[in-house]
Amino acid sequence: MKKFLPVALVFFFGLFSFQANASSYYVDHAAVDQMFAQAEQVDMSVMNSMVPLVATSSPMATIDGPDPAIAFILSWFVGPLGIHRAYLGTATGTIVGYVLTLGGCGIVAFVDWVVLLIGLINDDISKYVDNPAFFMW
Repeated sequence: MKKFLPVALVFFFGLFSFQANASSYYVDHAAVDQMFAQAEQVDMSVMNSMVPLVATSSPMATIDGPDPAIAFILSWFVGPLGIHRAYLGTATGTIVGYVLTLGGCGIVAFVDWVVLLIGLINDDISKYVDNPAFFMW
């Protein structure tokens, strides 16, 4: 019974896979070229001139980076998954390494927790933001 579901899925996908072939798709290259020719080019200087229109009175506009308390709480609850490192802006490869090793078997996640606790007490985690290293310290 355990093998029935995988066999049924393989059969189901195999049954309908013969209908998918590349010859049934058509790209009208002339229409694509015409669409790009008619498109309006957006200049970044126009976008920068719109910046004063954005309201700066919101509380989020005054935050200079990730909150140390949130990083610490994320490290406490989901440290081995590296969610706190994603919050701090770490590269994706480091987060994948965290997930695959479960935070270095919990050791690296624990050290990150201690480092973020110290950063929370000092209210400064700036050296851990965008840190590409696997070991945060």
